Amino acid sequence: MHDLGIVIVNWNTCAFLERCLTTLFASQGAFTYRVVIVDNASNDDSVRMVRERFSQAELVVNATNLGYPRANNIGLRLLGYHAKNKIDAAAPRYALLLNPDTELPPDALYRMVQFMDSRPDVGVAGPKLILEDGSLDKACRRGFPTPAVSFYHYSGLAKLFPKSERFGRYNMTFADPNQELEVDSVVGAYMQVRCDAIRDVGLLDENFFMYAEDIDWAYRIKQAGWKVWYYAPVEVKHIKRAASKQNPKAQFEFWRAMLIFYRKHFQKTTPSWMHLLVLSALLLKGGKGIWREIRRPSA
Repeated sequence: MHDLGIVIVNWNTCAFLERCLTTLFASQGAFTYRVVIVDNASNDDSVRMVRERFSQAELVVNATNLGYPRANNIGLRLLGYHAKNKIDAAAPRYALLLNPDTELPPDALYRMVQFMDSRPDVGVAGPKLILEDGSLDKACRRGFPTPAVSFYHYSGLAKLFPKSERFGRYNMTFADPNQELEVDSVVGAYMQVRCDAIRDVGLLDENFFMYAEDIDWAYRIKQAGWKVWYYAPVEVKHIKRAASKQNPKAQFEFWRAMLIFYRKHFQKTTPSWMHLLVLSALLLKGGKGIWREIRRPSA
């Protein structure tokens, strides 16, 4: 049994992927790992590059772009995580979703494994992610986008009162970036998940396409009684949006994901007047495409 099973979903990010894998395979420490790369029908040199330079990685090449959660699930199943209560005995102790636009320090993987080994109550963990300009990737520690938290975030109250635990909940701006703390969700760019947590809740929800599947997974794992932890002592570089900025559907998929997440977790407990406000805000942000999604019955 390996300690860590790493899944990297790639779509036309050859140069970033090459750098990511170079740093990944330079990792140090007393742990074992498998690497699965799932390519979502890239039309650049990604597949050739992986085959020529990183034959130690397992490569899956999809004929079409299946989206982020579905492609990740392909990799997770290859590692032995099949569904809720259906995990191979040889599945790695931890699964790691890793974006191709990340760069790892040599000890990052080992230290994250050590941290989760020391905290058996933690089902999900992520490190501090640093952007190219040296600033914090705010998505690496988040609160769930409840109707109230979303209102504080998009109304501008979070920017006016960033140190408020109420108004700054979504990006946790009230907390020191160097402070490790329990959060609602980390980001799928580096999301390490305990095998037992996957056994409890299953895989990523494939109703999403490229956003919010990580928040949804964290939500379900927390509902199952596990903690989600932001581990600031480990820093990983994240270029961010290397793939999504190439996709003209990205903005629509973001708001579609917010609609799916809201319907799945909050609609039943939201008063009717607030429900109408939520749908109106989503329609204002997402446009005609979101209107079509609103009119469709929820899954």
